[in-house]
Amino acid sequence: MKRKKIILLLGLFLASSAGIVALCSKINLSSSTQIIDYIVDPQTQNVQLYWKNDKNEILNSIQNLKSYVESKNLEIQFATNGGMFKKDFSPVGLFIQNKKTIVPVDTSTSKGNFYLKPNGVFYITDGNIPKICKTEDFINTSNVKFATQSGPMLLIDGQIHPSFTKGSTNVYIRNGVGVLPNNKLVFAMSKTEINYYDLALYFKNLGCKNALYFDGFVSRTYLPEKEWVQTDGNLGVMVGVTRKK
Repeated sequence: MKRKKIILLLGLFLASSAGIVALCSKINLSSSTQIIDYIVDPQTQNVQLYWKNDKNEILNSIQNLKSYVESKNLEIQFATNGGMFKKDFSPVGLFIQNKKTIVPVDTSTSKGNFYLKPNGVFYITDGNIPKICKTEDFINTSNVKFATQSGPMLLIDGQIHPSFTKGSTNVYIRNGVGVLPNNKLVFAMSKTEINYYDLALYFKNLGCKNALYFDGFVSRTYLPEKEWVQTDGNLGVMVGVTRKK
């Protein structure tokens, strides 16, 4: 009888342990401590893309962006780099700001992260609906308010980019954006070096169907509510979430 009780208790312990392991796997605890994220509702929060100030000067850093929005009696809640840039800090690929196309879409083929096809476009409509799609599927209509092109796509229709390899040693600080099932946005940046596959998996575990890579070691994020404040760097297009002071 005593032996049966021990076997029963052992079975319960193993079942409980398996459940804990399964739960930890499901919520991806290791990634959640490695990645800082921020969920935004474009229907209730002011999300915009920034590049230059009113004097046509490139903002370059989150600190300059912060000063810029504060001059308009706004407070910045969140900011991050929003795509790749050339040596002069101009956007690589499509950039639309306040419905004006500043840089046209780039459908060419070349080397580098941006051109790891499929690449994609992150955009927000004038109805404040966020979208991420493959570049080839993007249609520039009159209701596109903001848009930035980058690459590669991290997730395409719920699938991890086919070029990514699990366990890859190609690791850098990386950031990106995904659209959640409730049409909210989630921005994420790794606190430590990470490969493409694990970043894509993070977005997938959150339920995103499509997610887009922004950039690598140059990436910066400003998120004071989570005590993560990076205001330095030399950046091109930036994403900012603001509210009135």
